[in-house]
Amino acid sequence: MHGMIELDGLTRRYGRTTAVDGLTLTVRPGRVTGFLGPNGAGKSTTLRMVLGLTTPTSGTVTVAGVRFRDLARGLRHAGALLDAGDVHAGRSARAHLTALARGNGIGSRRADEVLGLVGLDDAANRRVGRFSLGMRQRLGIAAALLGDPPVLMFDEPFNGLDPEGVRWVRELFRRLAAEGRTVFVSSHLMGEVEHCADHLVVIGRGRLIADESLNDFAARAGRAEVVLRTPESAALTSALVDVGADVRPDADGALAVSGVDAERIGDLALGLRIPLHQLTTRTASLEEAFMALTAADVEYAARRTR
Repeated sequence: MHGMIELDGLTRRYGRTTAVDGLTLTVRPGRVTGFLGPNGAGKSTTLRMVLGLTTPTSGTVTVAGVRFRDLARGLRHAGALLDAGDVHAGRSARAHLTALARGNGIGSRRADEVLGLVGLDDAANRRVGRFSLGMRQRLGIAAALLGDPPVLMFDEPFNGLDPEGVRWVRELFRRLAAEGRTVFVSSHLMGEVEHCADHLVVIGRGRLIADESLNDFAARAGRAEVVLRTPESAALTSALVDVGADVRPDADGALAVSGVDAERIGDLALGLRIPLHQLTTRTASLEEAFMALTAADVEYAARRTR
């Protein structure tokens, strides 16, 4: 069960607008890859091209080395949740999944299996039109899992889920990746991506900005800082400045220090017999890193009020 998503110079234009601009990257199995970008960055268009729903203007995209539209019984090769609302409201959850299974050569029993997996056993015979958004999301995830595929893609899978549902989705994605599957997750909820992704692909205005591990992405967005507390802040600040550190006030009387690491600060304070009540290293969050690296690629930026 191995499948990679490979993009090579993938481009999509709509008239004078370039939605996706020469994307080249590989989404690998065995890890959760977060797919991030500001609104209008081209994420949904990219996912649609992977699935053959939108035709590239130029470039190629393959799933396990083959164009998705050339794969017979596609749900056995790749499953996707792109729009949780794209379901016939008058059908029951079981009927919806059974129809998908039949069209892909999958036994009807599998529909009940995935309904159980996503926690919709008791709602299997209810009409989808009466489902909440969170229940529709679960049904969409069930449809993606229907063919037990090696490649899975999810667009905004956390929308409408309660905290228990969000935790369940995180754990599901990690488990699927641990089974050797390729898991590609697009979301604007940075905190949720931070909790489940191992790797990040970030685009802006259709172009690749980053393709690296979560830790590497956060690290290059800004310098790590050391937060410390001491009853002798003036003396320690002076000593830190003397060794080239940058020191600024932080919350609740603490100091934020950059330019030297925590070990050096601890040794310096010990030599001067200055007590330390806190000494911790703080790195940029995923949201802070994302905002810093995509600031120039935001299509609709709010004006600052004076």
